[in-house]
Amino acid sequence: MSKHYTSVISNLFGKFAHTEFPAIIQHTINAGYVKLMGLDMSEFREPARYATLNKLFTRALEKPRKIPEGKSKMISSVDARVTDCGTVTGGKAYQIKGMEYGLEELFGTYHREAMEKVEGGTFMNFYLSPKDYHRYHIPMDLKVLSATHIPGKLYPVNFPLLRNKKDLFIENERVVIECLDRKKRTHVLVLVGALNVGKMVLLFEKNIRTNSDIREPQHYTYDDLWLERGELFGWFEMGSTLLIFSKKGSIVPEIAVNQKVKFTDVIAKIK
Repeated sequence: MSKHYTSVISNLFGKFAHTEFPAIIQHTINAGYVKLMGLDMSEFREPARYATLNKLFTRALEKPRKIPEGKSKMISSVDARVTDCGTVTGGKAYQIKGMEYGLEELFGTYHREAMEKVEGGTFMNFYLSPKDYHRYHIPMDLKVLSATHIPGKLYPVNFPLLRNKKDLFIENERVVIECLDRKKRTHVLVLVGALNVGKMVLLFEKNIRTNSDIREPQHYTYDDLWLERGELFGWFEMGSTLLIFSKKGSIVPEIAVNQKVKFTDVIAKIK
């Protein structure tokens, strides 16, 4: 099967973003991107210090942000906007109000039990714009049971598409990460790819290669892989979306639709 046009575009842009141009050209590219997108660089290096546009996209914080005290607080994994949140009902969730989709299709065949375990639980959607900090961190102490890479398209995940394209999250390439918390309750994190570059990096699984020639789902399991709250576990290359699904009664959300959150902000109380 040939690549979808969104993947072709993303590959081409990815080559540009990964190219290290002569310093004066690269400085112009970086400065232009910062100005065009309105990036707040106060927590990061000067734009000219990034050797490629991709390194600017995936920039690390210069100083660690303070993690809230107390293990009862679930933190935002990312800098993002909450596009929707609510209750999983009948195996359905919403990409945005009025646009539902099925978790069975989103999670894929390897996570059918997890779909049943989050029924009646909470879903939260976090959209990262191209100007946001692109790295993602673990929202609470979690034991990673498995990760599944599901190839797909790379449509943009911005508000116009969320409102108008049905099953956007299901059609797009994604990585499904199934976890247990300290009380052995199920949580599922889903990284959704998007147009331009279209890469999702997982530090704990180097075999996952998104926006590649892989055409079938790839599934990986782990015996004793614990990640601590706030721990870095990867990054998006360009903006995208992170979805979190939690078992009923495991958390009490403290966010609202359209709220802007940053990594380390409290988004829920862990029960």
